Amino acid sequence: MMSSTRARILEVAADLVAQSENGDVSTRAVCEAAQVGAPALYRHFGDKEGLLAAVVDYGFDKYLATKRLRTPGTDPVEDLRNGWDTHVEFALRNRNLYRLMNSPAMRTPPAAALESHQILTRDLERVAAQGRLRLAPELAAQMVMSANVGVALMLVSRPSTFTDPSTSRRVRDAVHAAIFTPDVFDTAGAPEAGKAADEIHVPSAAARLSTLLRQAHGEGLSTAESALMTEWLDRLANAPTAAGPSAGQPPVGQGTSGTP
Repeated sequence: MMSSTRARILEVAADLVAQSENGDVSTRAVCEAAQVGAPALYRHFGDKEGLLAAVVDYGFDKYLATKRLRTPGTDPVEDLRNGWDTHVEFALRNRNLYRLMNSPAMRTPPAAALESHQILTRDLERVAAQGRLRLAPELAAQMVMSANVGVALMLVSRPSTFTDPSTSRRVRDAVHAAIFTPDVFDTAGAPEAGKAADEIHVPSAAARLSTLLRQAHGEGLSTAESALMTEWLDRLANAPTAAGPSAGQPPVGQGTSGTP
């Protein structure tokens, strides 16, 4: 359990980050507000970087609190739409904290950041298991997370430029149109609605089979066979299509040799 002194310092630091003009705080200000001496702060956090890293952990725990308790809905696509929107809402409510959470100055990503990515990937695996994902869940998760964080950072960091409240929804729908099969949008009226299904049939089928194979832990196959089958299926799922990268270009996240 976190000591009362450490908890007080951390809560004060998070509050000062939220209230500051540029999201930065001094250790002196934290000590004064928490009514502790500098030795106590350094004993618990090492230095200012350690303190800010703990604030980042605090921010991710705050962000993940509702996601950890969330019960998956019957439609994973709707869960993903809602997940995108709640991500952006959290960023807008915690602007300085969100910028700190995604700062390149934080050299060691917190474990909670990986947990956030895993939650996203699990939702995408549910979509893939239904045959509604164009590509492998792992690659789709990278696309969604990078776009979601990117648009959220622009909204909180450059509010005078990004003034259209529909920006996040438009980016969300564009990314989802790139990763979901066209039938997902038949009732939503997205640009992809009505597109020939055979253009994405093989990638989506491969993504579905790869996900089901993982869920079954390669049942009926040896470890080597399961690994090879998964590699082949992911390669098919992530292969360039008319709706993806231009012909002759390697899939996102791969070099020309086909290796990550």
